[in-house]
Amino acid sequence: MHALIYNFIDWYLRSLESGGYPLIVLLMAVESSLVPLPSELIIPPAAYLAYTQGRMSLVGIVLAGALGSWLGATVMYWAARLAGRPLVLRFGKFILITSDKVEKAERWSAHFGNFGVFASRLLPVVRHLIGIPAGIVRLHYGLYSLFTLIGSTVWCAVLCWVGVQAGKDEALMRGELHQITLWVAGALAVLGAIYYFFVHRHMQAEKK
Repeated sequence: MHALIYNFIDWYLRSLESGGYPLIVLLMAVESSLVPLPSELIIPPAAYLAYTQGRMSLVGIVLAGALGSWLGATVMYWAARLAGRPLVLRFGKFILITSDKVEKAERWSAHFGNFGVFASRLLPVVRHLIGIPAGIVRLHYGLYSLFTLIGSTVWCAVLCWVGVQAGKDEALMRGELHQITLWVAGALAVLGAIYYFFVHRHMQAEKK
């Protein structure tokens, strides 16, 4: 896993030179749709370059990340809305969307409503699945988009802060790229704990 993260970040940092904001939009759209590509591997490295080398701007990175998240979330919403729950459950397993994940997202959405769309942008697992129950129950698309954009903007801003702090790491400043994987691993560990206490435990209690 460490080598996989390292290779991705290495490719990503090199690709940002030519890809810029559109690459961030594309990867964040993927992250918010079907592929579980962590946003923690997308925004912090870009912010790191912005802080240490002046490539792009932090505001631009946040906006690109939020736009990409909204695009991916929109795809999920309309796919679920047009297909309906039976088709999602029947074919979702072929694209890593299991019935268990869908049911968790549905319980989360039913319990927290529109605020759940905002909060989901700050949590792993639920983040890229919330569009499914929102589409199935035909949640107002305007409100869904608004809360998705607000939550995604907040989340990308937090990740930018992480990237800037990583840029202050002396080892990173010397070009020791592996250090950023430590920052990412730490962020994933914190997110995992947040998910466990605020989502997983809640879902288990709902089952009981």
